[in-house]
Amino acid sequence: MCYVYILQCKDNTLYTGWTIDLDKRIYMHNLGKASKYTRARLPVELVYFEKFDNKIEAQRREYAIKQLSKSQKLKLISNHN
Repeated sequence: MCYVYILQCKDNTLYTGWTIDLDKRIYMHNLGKASKYTRARLPVELVYFEKFDNKIEAQRREYAIKQLSKSQKLKLISNHN
């Protein structure tokens, strides 16, 4: 199982990534060891995720989400909740 996720950072920016272990990845982000981007914007909070059967599907979806504007990402998040 693979996951695509969106984090909300302390400065209200959004970070999108993919992983095979969502809980561990979020933990590592909050330790400051997962991403240079989030390291300077701690703490981060998981606000959205999707599940995929394989890495390729997850990476394609991650790329598609990264192409969205911030307002489109916020709409995606609000529609999910």
